[in-house]
Amino acid sequence: MAAILRLLLMALLSTATGHEGKSSSNFPLVVSTWPFLEAVRAGWRAVNGGSSSIDAVVEGCSTCEVLRCDGTVGPGGSPDENSETTIDALIMNGATMEVGAVAGMRYVKNGIKAARLVMLYTQHTMLVGDEASAFAISMGLPGPSNLSSTESMEKWIKWKENQCQPNFRKNVVPKNRCGPYYREKDVNVGEKTCLVEDVAENIRMKSSYVDFHNHDTISMAIFDKYGHIAVGTSTNGASFKIPGRVGDGPIAGSSAYGDDEVGACGATGDGDIMMRFLPCYQVVESMRLGMEPRVAAKDAISRIAKKYPNFVGAIFAVDKNGMHAGACYGWTFQYSVRSPSMDDVEVITVYP
Repeated sequence: MAAILRLLLMALLSTATGHEGKSSSNFPLVVSTWPFLEAVRAGWRAVNGGSSSIDAVVEGCSTCEVLRCDGTVGPGGSPDENSETTIDALIMNGATMEVGAVAGMRYVKNGIKAARLVMLYTQHTMLVGDEASAFAISMGLPGPSNLSSTESMEKWIKWKENQCQPNFRKNVVPKNRCGPYYREKDVNVGEKTCLVEDVAENIRMKSSYVDFHNHDTISMAIFDKYGHIAVGTSTNGASFKIPGRVGDGPIAGSSAYGDDEVGACGATGDGDIMMRFLPCYQVVESMRLGMEPRVAAKDAISRIAKKYPNFVGAIFAVDKNGMHAGACYGWTFQYSVRSPSMDDVEVITVYP
């Protein structure tokens, strides 16, 4: 009788902890926006070598920060209107649903590492601005550092020479071509010394100005060999953004989201639009209700396009079994994958 009870107890324990004890031939798995091959390789080496999915995401996104992927990740890219580069980053644990994020961070180069410090050493979800920088430095990250580069300064100078066009302002009048800017109703006609020739044209240009060279994010999802999920993002935001702007990069559910019970999602594109819809949260919840990744990704993108037909953006979706797919609108999208069945990273192209 005692032996039978022991067997029953062992069976119950096995059922209760089965997710911990089972690995899948589909895992580990690394998925990332864009052909950021070295970042994916770094994340793969870490997770395939036994690191946690959290640590592997940090490795992958940190690699992109060091390499300044597309000039839109890490220091040295995407200057704001004042020529300064700032960092947004996020990390999320799909097992515990903990999130750490930094936004508008100055003087510290390591965005994803700072986000992890927020998750590990505070009860908060996000820190912003100079206080985020001070916290990251107090926790051991190098700084303060100048986040500008020769390339970012040259880019900013050319933009100034082009009379600060295009930009992200609307419904305002510049006193000169590069501001200061005033609401039209607050400016007398006689004071309009240097009007934009066609404000409507300037707004129209904005939608076509967003592309993967000036408005991009690395969004990465990593599954360890047991299927535990972590997601992370890092970006220096939109080029020539209004100082203080925070995009979708550090917003859980927008740029990325992960839940061990369901799967993960990563997004990239016009974050100012996409963050209004929390597309990655939508994708994960759609998969929870039974949608395949392809359908869930397409559904989330179509919801945005219905309201904003000029936006550009893309999503990858991965379910808990490792099935992945992508969807995009306004541009051709590529995402990168590394799994045990692959000899190296593979790039998947998705057409609008």
